[in-house]
Amino acid sequence: MTDRERLADLEARQRKMGEEVEKTRRALRGKYAAIVPDLPVEQLTEREFRDVLTAVIRVGGAAAITVLKPLPNASSNPQSAPANNPKSSRRDGPATSMA
Repeated sequence: MTDRERLADLEARQRKMGEEVEKTRRALRGKYAAIVPDLPVEQLTEREFRDVLTAVIRVGGAAAITVLKPLPNASSNPQSAPANNPKSSRRDGPATSMA
């Protein structure tokens, strides 16, 4: 096998492997998406839902759980949660000191 043929074979295998990785990634994401219908996500805005998931993925599941476990359980009444108040003066960024 010439170098050119070997390179063509390796590139074909690399393409096939990339397709397999993408197929497996989509299957895994589909399994996770199947969990969502069982969760009361309607208590969150779409933006909050996306931001929470993005933050958890960014810091890692174990770190997020460590931080969130000590928090009190949320009320089953979404009206009582202060985060759902659209007139809240709370900003969406981290608190910083200007001193």
